[in-house]
Amino acid sequence: MAVSFKVNGKAVSVDVPEDMPLLWVLRDVLDMKGTKFGCGIAQCGACTVHVDGTPTRSCQRRVASVAGTSVTTIEGLSADGTHPVQRAWEEIDVPQCGYCQAGQIMSAAALLASKPNPTDADIDQAMNGNICRCATYLRIRQAIHRAAQMPATVGSGKSNQ
Repeated sequence: MAVSFKVNGKAVSVDVPEDMPLLWVLRDVLDMKGTKFGCGIAQCGACTVHVDGTPTRSCQRRVASVAGTSVTTIEGLSADGTHPVQRAWEEIDVPQCGYCQAGQIMSAAALLASKPNPTDADIDQAMNGNICRCATYLRIRQAIHRAAQMPATVGSGKSNQ
């Protein structure tokens, strides 16, 4: 079955089984390796992407369900890594192993798009379910607060949704 949708602003059509998880379409069919497989049951958040601006666990989202939508991956958040969340992540030195960070960043970007000045409680609620085995949660919260203070730069900010 051919499924057509946009990925990072570009129209794509993939001929795959309709029940194939979006994660595997992104990684194996479209060769976009930034979105990670973590648990496979939508519990860890490593596979988080935006579907029409909403953070979505791509490991459990069937590709047929994204037909006609706009999907943004970590590769599409900004072409040059200058999205405020990405810049704050570097400034605060959030990652240790880095495996979960694409999903963390995508969840944080969605939060800031809906709440430009989140409280600690807002951050905790939005990031709940994004698991970091290295336990960098305090730095993640700090980076989200920092990103909220940053102006968007040219080429950074708006995901291609």
